[in-house]
Amino acid sequence: MTAAPASHWRGALAPPAGVLDVSRRLEDAGYETWCVGGAVRDAVLGRPSLDWDLATAARPEQVQQLFRRTVPKGIAFGTVGVLDRDGVMHEVTTFRRDVRTDGRHAVVEFGASLADDLARRDFTINAIAYRPATGAVADPFDGVGDLARRVVRAVGEPGERMREDRLRALRAIRFAARFGFAIDSATWAAIVASGPHLGRLSPERVREELEKTMRQAPRPAWALERWRAAGALATLAPALDAQPPEAFAACDCLPPPTLAARPQRLWNRMTAPWLGLERAEVDRALTALRCSRQEVRWAADLAGRWHLLAPAFRAHLADGAPPPPDAELRRWAAACGRTLAAPVLRLAAARFAAERAAGVPAPGAGAVRAVYRRVVRIAYRDPIEVADLAVDGGDLAEAGVRAGPLVGRILRRLLDDVVEEPGRNTRGWLLDRARFLSSQADTI
Repeated sequence: MTAAPASHWRGALAPPAGVLDVSRRLEDAGYETWCVGGAVRDAVLGRPSLDWDLATAARPEQVQQLFRRTVPKGIAFGTVGVLDRDGVMHEVTTFRRDVRTDGRHAVVEFGASLADDLARRDFTINAIAYRPATGAVADPFDGVGDLARRVVRAVGEPGERMREDRLRALRAIRFAARFGFAIDSATWAAIVASGPHLGRLSPERVREELEKTMRQAPRPAWALERWRAAGALATLAPALDAQPPEAFAACDCLPPPTLAARPQRLWNRMTAPWLGLERAEVDRALTALRCSRQEVRWAADLAGRWHLLAPAFRAHLADGAPPPPDAELRRWAAACGRTLAAPVLRLAAARFAAERAAGVPAPGAGAVRAVYRRVVRIAYRDPIEVADLAVDGGDLAEAGVRAGPLVGRILRRLLDDVVEEPGRNTRGWLLDRARFLSSQADTI
């Protein structure tokens, strides 16, 4: 993707009507106001953008006085959310400069100029501004040129920018991965120097950056490898640092998690790099990153199933191997559980595709597709969970099985029998088998 010629991208600088209304009211009140940030960058690239942010000479309290409906999004940092006539919120931030920062939080000062405001931004491609009132474009750091050159470059001295906010190291990698850009050599050196200091970041900010990377980058593996090369993984997620490249490349082989897609697409991409690690290790690492309990459970459960089943997948789906029998596929479905059978196999397909691309022997795509269809059909047709059995714990108690842990152990043994041969799932057969197993309780 390259920056469009000026004659084209200037025409793309067309903020929505609500943004123009907010800008016009500020300008009419005597406050210089500019569109800034990602929307301006995306317009130069010819990409649509939903979020148009504004920077203004008005102080937060003045913005609040001008507009009837506002939200104090970050008053300490000069940001007020202004709702336009359609109820859409736009962030309006006072021109500011950093007074001091600890690499995680900044103390800002108002009363600055647009030039001061742009000078405190992270990368040149994000330091372009457009003034709707006059049609002027401010680009003091040649961000348009860097878009044309396809490069991410820090504003001013890269080391200072990284020390001001350590998250910028990860943001630079995300922007490069998102747009297919290179990273300026001096900026990359500053990112590497930041690696040991990234532990100062809050887990929530790291998780959010990782999720944005998985959403926005066509090839998240490239970004993860840059995280590794910069020392970010060693600091932030040591368990991932030793993972093979194929674990990262599996992300690239999964469907992108668009906003309209089900959240599982994002969770699958978040899970893929962890495949091969123990379930408990994945649980600990993602909990430490403050992922939600639902996300942690999803990733840890899928990683645990992969750890359990990967050897069987490789053996039965290898080139030249006969198609696995239904009994084997029922065992896979039972090990996954009905709702996780499909995502486990999607992740397996992605991992195997990444391995084949790297020249590592792995099951072929055709074999994986064929078994995917069969496993999903079996998972929703055959009895593969204890709840599918024709008897329950109460039935076993009536049949004379003593209460306690033995009931659960017998139910699991009955499920093994039924998974092997679904025709056994009848009340009579299962109760006879349960009585026999109860007589052998010491061996179960």
